[in-house]
Amino acid sequence: MLKMENAIVLYAAPDHLNSFTCLAKFIAKRHPSISIVLLCTAAAPPILAAPSITFRLLPTPTLPPNTTYDTLELYFETPRLNNPNFRQALAEISRKSNIRAIVLDFFCHYAFEVCESSNIPTYYFITIGAFGVCTLLYWPTIHENTGGKLGDAVEIPGCPVIPSADLPEMLHFPQKLSYKHLIDAAISIEKSAGIIVNTFYALELRALEALTNNLCTPNSRIPPVYTMGPLIDVDNGKKNDAVECLRWLDSQPSKSVVFLCFGRRGAFSAEQLREMAVGLENSGYRFLWAVRNPPGKAAEEPDLEALLPEGFLERTRERGLVLKSWAPQMDVLSHDSVGVFVTHCGQSSLLEAVSFGVPMISWPLYAEQKMNRIFMVEEMRVALPVEAAEGGFVTAAELEKRLRELMESTRGKEIRRIVAELKVAAAAATREGGSSLLALDKFMTAVTQA
Repeated sequence: MLKMENAIVLYAAPDHLNSFTCLAKFIAKRHPSISIVLLCTAAAPPILAAPSITFRLLPTPTLPPNTTYDTLELYFETPRLNNPNFRQALAEISRKSNIRAIVLDFFCHYAFEVCESSNIPTYYFITIGAFGVCTLLYWPTIHENTGGKLGDAVEIPGCPVIPSADLPEMLHFPQKLSYKHLIDAAISIEKSAGIIVNTFYALELRALEALTNNLCTPNSRIPPVYTMGPLIDVDNGKKNDAVECLRWLDSQPSKSVVFLCFGRRGAFSAEQLREMAVGLENSGYRFLWAVRNPPGKAAEEPDLEALLPEGFLERTRERGLVLKSWAPQMDVLSHDSVGVFVTHCGQSSLLEAVSFGVPMISWPLYAEQKMNRIFMVEEMRVALPVEAAEGGFVTAAELEKRLRELMESTRGKEIRRIVAELKVAAAAATREGGSSLLALDKFMTAVTQA
């Protein structure tokens, strides 16, 4: 009888597939003998580049008739309704492999009951960073104490004080289904075999200490926390499209370029785009800017001449380059000519910027990004915030002011110094003997000896 290979199953929501692919590659590079199966619903297959990793697409479940969900609810409901397909996939994988562990996405937490019934050790990979994990795990306690009625701010162990206005929108509506999903997720995570976090100790020391010292889960013991970041090595498959902008960066002085990029969903109104253009032009700095169409026209290629102020592209062509919709973010951030990153404050963008030593201007747009800005500005001290007027509008004068502050002020110099130190720490974490590799080895020991 042939001995079955050991396998780890990773189950990701489509929005977090890139992060899970990074985790799969990280495990495969260090432990190539273990098979890794990456599961996802309704997503294009990732570029895996490791023989021990396979990708399996789960069917999209049928939604109940006469039922409507908002976008966030759908993120949770799709995996919940897909539990039968998930169970079937595990059964099929088990015929060829000995599944030693399952790693779930936050959005896939309803699969936990399937894992429990199959008696397979279950872990969670949380993609929002340690400060976000503190918030998530402590939220049932906040709900118990407040009934969901928040004051002006919340206090969470391991975190700076968070104004309620900067919390994710879902946390303001305890009557909504997505709020129930979040509470259920926190409870499931507490019962898991461990939590994998895409971060490293030098970046989020206070939050990680609060987690490991059980300050965020006062009603139960927290499972082991494994810090395996920064996980940023994702091949986006668009290298050829990046040649022009990288060649342009080659011709710019060191640390002179402002890079503006706001993720896959970072879309602004036409008015805001024009205001940003004015701020960039008035600042006098060199810039590389990825511009998407305003909301409602996202699928179309942006008409830059129509969207931006008349003559802007011509007036700034000697010191600026505007890209349509997409930029090779990691390639750009790793380039020596980039000196500032204007970002929407996503965890992956934060980790990429820190890994390459690029200070940031934080311009959050949605989800947990306003909360992330507080951590980045007040706790990590790697960014300056833009201050938005009512309705979230940022003036040209405000953008210009923050660019000058980061480039020229004493505070900007201090941020650049901190980011430079964190760049060294990030590299050390993933080297032999570093904290991330030690965490991976500890995780793999727990998995293989379970």
